[in-house]
Order: sequence, then C-alpha cells, then structure tokens
Amino acid sequence: MKFDAPINVLLGEAEVLRLMPRSEATQHELDNLRARIVQLRQEIYSNLTPWQRVLVARHPRRPRTRDHLSRLFTDFTELHGDRRFADDPGVVAGFAHFDGDPVLVVGHQAPLPPHSGDARPEGYRKALRCMRLAEKCGRPVVTFVDSAGTSPDVGSEARGMADAIAHNLREMAMLAVPVVVVVTGEASGGTALALAVGDYLLMLEYAVYSVVPVESGAAMLWADRTRTGEAADALKLTASDLVRLGVIDEVVPEPLGGAHADPIAATRLLVQPLRSALARQTAMSAAARVTERHARLRRIGLAGLEGA
Repeated sequence: MKFDAPINVLLGEAEVLRLMPRSEATQHELDNLRARIVQLRQEIYSNLTPWQRVLVARHPRRPRTRDHLSRLFTDFTELHGDRRFADDPGVVAGFAHFDGDPVLVVGHQAPLPPHSGDARPEGYRKALRCMRLAEKCGRPVVTFVDSAGTSPDVGSEARGMADAIAHNLREMAMLAVPVVVVVTGEASGGTALALAVGDYLLMLEYAVYSVVPVESGAAMLWADRTRTGEAADALKLTASDLVRLGVIDEVVPEPLGGAHADPIAATRLLVQPLRSALARQTAMSAAARVTERHARLRRIGLAGLEGA
C-alpha cells in the first residue's frame, strides 16, 4: 500500500535498531522511532479514503477466519463436505466453544488477497448443512465474512453457484438459533451475503462490505476498472457508511494501523462485542428472534433513503 510506505520505512529502521547491541543511546533512538510510528499511523489511518480502506481490507497479513477461530474459540471440531460433490477448503465450518458455551463457527478462508473468485458452491452447501445441524442441536451460529466474489470457473457454475447462494439466503433467514455475523475483511456480492444473513452484524473498523468488488463497480458505472477511487466512494462500503444505512449494527475497533499491524489484538477486540451479541440474541425466544431478523432485513437501507 503506497499510503502505508512511510510507516514501513520506519518499521524497517526500528527492526535494524532492535537487532543491534543494546545501549542507552540505541534504546533511546528505538523509543523515538516507535513514537514516530504511532504518530504517523494515527495521522494516516484517521484519514483513509474508502479506496484505501479496501486496500487495508485486502492486506495479505490481515487475520482470516482460522486466525480468529484459533484465538476466540476452544475445542474446535471441523466438519467437511457438502454430501453432494466435495469439500471446499475456502469455507471453514465446525463446532467449538466460546466462553464455555457450544457454538457453530462458519467462515471464509480463501487464498491470500486479492481473493476474488475464492468461493465455490460446495462450500456454501457445507455451511448450510452445518447450520442446519446446529439448529437441531440448539447451538448459536457465528459466521466470519471475508469473500470478494465467486470462483469464475465453469465448474462452479455447472454445480449451481447461484442456487447454493439462494438456498443459504432463504435458510439462514429462517434458522431458529441465533446467528451473529462478523465482517472481517473484503466482503462483496452474493458470496459474502450467503454467510451474512443474521440477527446482529459486527464489522471490523477497516473491513469493507459492498454489492460488488470495487473494480467491478467501476466497470459497471463507467466501463473503466481503473476508476476505483470513485467507485469506492459510490458504493458506500465503509463501516461508518453501513451503520448509517442500517446494514450493520456495530463497528468493532481495530488496533492502530489496522488488524494486520497486530492480529492478536485485533481478535482480542472482538471478544466483548461477540460476547454481548450472543448473550442478547440467546436471551430472545426463537419466534421473536426470527421475527426481528425478518424486520431487520426489511429495514436495511431505509435510513439511507430517508436521509437522501
């Protein structure tokens, strides 16, 4: 990321100093460098454009589902296969414990960003199979959404990508158990939405969530995939935009410099919001929860329309 380059230069200098023999002068210089890094991060990350936030969401060191899973949950037992074609490693699913309580965890785990074209229909069928099993067992569902599009190969189309997404949308809307969604990275299109129908949506501060990837939006609006800055502005894909539009419910702060700067701290900041969301949804009756879920879906975007 070009806007992040000055920070990386200082980080490199700090690493050189850290490896040098310790002395009072070296430690003093290292402390000064660290203070400059903090100040520079505050200046840069408090003024990111929507397109720059997309780049942060695509950062290769940004924590993914398995990273959060290993730090948030215990006793994870992974489930595999859609019982029709194959297992898709791009979608992780399994039972675990959070704060000692049993839950189902489902999330995108695609190759490193940019990961457009990472999702396959068997992954969503696996996810739905596991969510139905969670419903039978009375276990809440937690999903991690980080998918920038479908796999663009003939096989995915032949195996019914659109059908798999549509089934997930319908069935997740009807699940009797609580569903808490966490948007963690770059989420766009139907493949993101196919794991994002829930009762309460959390979104990391520098994650993005849109109807299409930015480059596709630029191509649709101006027939020019290079107009990413304008497209990012038009798509209203930032966390603050989406709270205002009623698409998400809560923004989860990230460490200074983004989740990639301190992945462990990024997961730690998720603990309390996730705990509160699960407690709130578990306290409701199944009928009330499903009714409110449907009402919530109908309200999406109304805030933006009323304010337009």
